[in-house]
Amino acid sequence: MKRSTRQLVLLGVCAVALIAAATWQWLRDAAAAPGTLLSLEPSSITRIELVIGHGSPAHYAKREGHWWRVDGTPARTDDGRLGELADTASAAVLSWRPASDFDPAKIGLTTPVAVLTLDGQRLEFGETSVTGPQRYVRAGDRVALISLRYAPRAPASESRALDASMNR
Repeated sequence: MKRSTRQLVLLGVCAVALIAAATWQWLRDAAAAPGTLLSLEPSSITRIELVIGHGSPAHYAKREGHWWRVDGTPARTDDGRLGELADTASAAVLSWRPASDFDPAKIGLTTPVAVLTLDGQRLEFGETSVTGPQRYVRAGDRVALISLRYAPRAPASESRALDASMNR
């Protein structure tokens, strides 16, 4: 075999080995990824219940592509805000741990900051983590750390009313 042919064969073998190693690493990383908070697709969610603090629950339903508040007389609500709440289902989890690993009082889950129920699946939001802009979320018997951007918030009108009452 000529020297140039041997070099090409060796180069081909190295390329195949490199592709195989990269594929193995990619598959391993994908299998170890923590995933999302819920297995629900945000666009398929049709019912949302939100309780912030000790407030009363707000119930929402999706009808003909728009969100409606269904407490009392149904009224259209902010589709963008409710879309953000639905997107919480697909929030990327930074890490999962069994709920038994935590003292609920220390991470704010004895009385959650907010409780979000998406199509019957309950998420309880605790305190902000000391390690960064992350929040503890209990989903079933596990606790996740997710980005703070997914934490439910009160509607702007309620936030202004809360601010006004606190400044009196």
